[in-house]
Amino acid sequence: MTRAWLAVLAVTLGIFSLMTSELLPVGLLTPVRASLHVSEGTAGLMVTAPGVVAAFAAPVIAVTAGRLDRRALLAALIALVGAANLACAVAPNYAVVLTARVLVGVGVGGFWAIAGGLALRLVPPAHVPRATAVVFGGVSTASVLGVPAGTLLGELSGWRTAFAAVGVLGLVALGALVFLLPPLPSEQTMTFPDLSRLFRDNAGVRVGMALTFLLITGHFVAYTFVRPILHDVSGVDDGLIGLLLLGYGVAGVVGNFAVGTRNPRGTLLGITATLTAALTLIALLGGVPAAGIALLLVWGLAYGGVPVSLQTWMLSAAPRATEAATSLFVAVFNLSIAIGALLGAFVVDGITTAAALWTGAAFTLLTGLTVWRVQRTAAR
Repeated sequence: MTRAWLAVLAVTLGIFSLMTSELLPVGLLTPVRASLHVSEGTAGLMVTAPGVVAAFAAPVIAVTAGRLDRRALLAALIALVGAANLACAVAPNYAVVLTARVLVGVGVGGFWAIAGGLALRLVPPAHVPRATAVVFGGVSTASVLGVPAGTLLGELSGWRTAFAAVGVLGLVALGALVFLLPPLPSEQTMTFPDLSRLFRDNAGVRVGMALTFLLITGHFVAYTFVRPILHDVSGVDDGLIGLLLLGYGVAGVVGNFAVGTRNPRGTLLGITATLTAALTLIALLGGVPAAGIALLLVWGLAYGGVPVSLQTWMLSAAPRATEAATSLFVAVFNLSIAIGALLGAFVVDGITTAAALWTGAAFTLLTGLTVWRVQRTAAR
């Protein structure tokens, strides 16, 4: 059993390093923009590009992987991401950075699509819910702890050091996967028509994808620009932002393990209500620094439970097609990151920084109303 849980932790570390890689620029937009002489909107492409690529890579790699051993595939994908981050660290210009970010998207989409359902193969059935929460703790922990830690490192030592550190983390995860994962021959092969059929015939999968799109888009409309939000809306000094994002991260880790995996509908109702309230109140009261800081922690606590709740919804809707369901989930999740970041850039550049908060709150409110409608329909 110890060996099985070490394998689960190796997968968790892999997802944590990949998702930290994807989202790291959120905390480094300003220094990268200044160093490489690009606009804030152009710098935001470091988030948008890998999100779009990951959305396409997830189903493509899940289908084309065929009979390839999953351990070998995961190792190759995480090695690609580690190398891409090291390339960012030494990039002479923004074009090289953006190219490396595209490679990050390939690795993230493929790895997550394959790894998302592995808990079912690594531990006995009775431990699958907890193992799933641990694996997807890597997703939420990356966005709420990995990114803040990378931001703090970037503030202390420069943005290139932060990318280099995440690259090294990827190589450490590669070692853990190679030595701790057992051989994982393919159990499921699929085709693109299989994915289309799952989407067409499974209403639960369709609803899960819609909820993922609304909630993740809304979150990243605001979260991509959390640094300027803290500075412009709440008046927080730049030197404190890395530390505050670390606090946001700790709250998110607590949220991930607090929600559990047994009642995704009720959990998502609570999460969306809390996120809507937090984003709205930051827009209204965030001008008071203490209020902005307190609400930031509430935001982190609520978002921490989002990835595992959405993934649980998808796996519950398609328990016999875990790789297919996960690949669709990963595709819409990452596409939503890209759309949220892009929409946030338009809103921030075209209106005000605070408008990103209002837009995000509108999306999370719509998500909550959708969950409520589904719950009412199921109760009839």
